[in-house]
Amino acid sequence: MQQDAHPAYGPVVFRDRSAGALFLTRSTIVGRLAPGHAQVVWEDGRCYPVVDVDVSSASHSFWTGRGRVLDSEGRVEAFRRRYGSATAGSTTAQPVTRTTPATGVRR
Repeated sequence: MQQDAHPAYGPVVFRDRSAGALFLTRSTIVGRLAPGHAQVVWEDGRCYPVVDVDVSSASHSFWTGRGRVLDSEGRVEAFRRRYGSATAGSTTAQPVTRTTPATGVRR
């Protein structure tokens, strides 16, 4: 079997710069870090390499609830204003008359 076929996999701390949150997890990025890379002392007293990220679940608007809600009703009304409200105002259905081919009788 070929040696060193898989990248190094080990513990690393990801630091969200915008929220100041720290996450300890395992990653293959450990093998790509330069020797002497920045480290942080975790709660257990051990030193782990730290990688700074711009966005995480602590700062992303979807996970924090600070996301923007789209007004779908306003978009429909804008469509109706732009293309006319002839179809929007007619809520009554017209009766449909059909003839049967064999008898020619209307139903």
